[in-house]
Amino acid sequence: MSRPAITIYAADWCPYCQRAKALLTAKNLVFTAIDVDGDRQRRDEMIARSARHSVPQIFIGDKHIGGCDELAALERCGELDRLMEGTR
Repeated sequence: MSRPAITIYAADWCPYCQRAKALLTAKNLVFTAIDVDGDRQRRDEMIARSARHSVPQIFIGDKHIGGCDELAALERCGELDRLMEGTR
């Protein structure tokens, strides 16, 4: 079974985006980063998918995870690994 795709809508200047990317990188997880800074179309896409205006917004597969704090909470409780294994 293949791992679900990870998408993170982010901005280069955002420290929370950098933290979320660092956590994913430390876990050797491949992700697609979409820079929404100055790109109205991508920002509108992010808002339509997440119903949120702030960055980062993180998706695993089609599941909206939330932002950096939610990603870190998933990691702390072991749920991130389960999501990546496709067992949840």
